[in-house]
Amino acid sequence: MLIVFTGLPGTGKTTLATQLAARLGCAIAEIDAIGSALRRAGATPDPIGLADYVIAETIADATLRAGATIIIDAVNGVEPARAMWRDLAERHGTPLRIIEIVCADAAEHRHRVEQRNRNLAHRDEPTWSDVQTREYEPWHDDRLVLDSRDTLAACLSRAESYVTAAAR
Repeated sequence: MLIVFTGLPGTGKTTLATQLAARLGCAIAEIDAIGSALRRAGATPDPIGLADYVIAETIADATLRAGATIIIDAVNGVEPARAMWRDLAERHGTPLRIIEIVCADAAEHRHRVEQRNRNLAHRDEPTWSDVQTREYEPWHDDRLVLDSRDTLAACLSRAESYVTAAAR
């Protein structure tokens, strides 16, 4: 199965994706960690992180080819990124589950962005201004939308139910 997490920075995607991966015993490809590794290796960053997404797609392709489940943890804010995941799932004939994480309280979201430090070498944390101006198109695909103001346990339970229903 291909599980795609989506949402603006600071909404809680990585926290929930990591917990879900542990619970499912599956792989995870975290775009920000991939980008950090590329920069650590001396790769010139591209302005939209295309290389980060292409590497994640390559990892996901190999994982699905091996018959395993993988979670993609990325903003996935524009249609070309989203189409890449739909196409990959279709090529493998595997279910695609999309989980969009939001933080419906702007003040709380801002606080999370301003306080977070993920200790990713070679990767700056976005500012609140960066998050507000980030391109993020509305989704039209079927998906589960979770508000990270709910407890982590509640979000994790809903996410797990959503993905395990597709596996049946």
